[in-house]
Amino acid sequence: MVSRFAAETAGVVDAIAVSSDGLLIAVSRPGDQADSERLAAIVSGITSLAAGAAGNYGLGALNKVIIDMAGGHLLVSSIGSGSVLGVVASKDAKLGNVAYEMTLFANRVGAILSPALIVELKNTVGASGATG
Repeated sequence: MVSRFAAETAGVVDAIAVSSDGLLIAVSRPGDQADSERLAAIVSGITSLAAGAAGNYGLGALNKVIIDMAGGHLLVSSIGSGSVLGVVASKDAKLGNVAYEMTLFANRVGAILSPALIVELKNTVGASGATG
């Protein structure tokens, strides 16, 4: 799902779904684990900072965070159930379109890409490893 989102959304370079505690749920580039984990840590940190600002100023729950840099953009959007979608976009990406597609993505899969999925996957992997 995340791979398809990244491939089909113009200007998206990379995308990940991350639980509220920074664990990877899904990645757009599965072969690049180190980059995905680094992006997960960045997205988790941004989410934590946004939550701190929201709590301190009574701003409510996270919708989107957009960071504009010289060479591109980093967007973080809530996708429900304590999970967020982190997106790296190129400098020429149309941010309105990317943000809109992120919202559509969250509406379609927010309930599926949840921290509960992480627990289920860990239990499955743990059970598989135990049986050898």
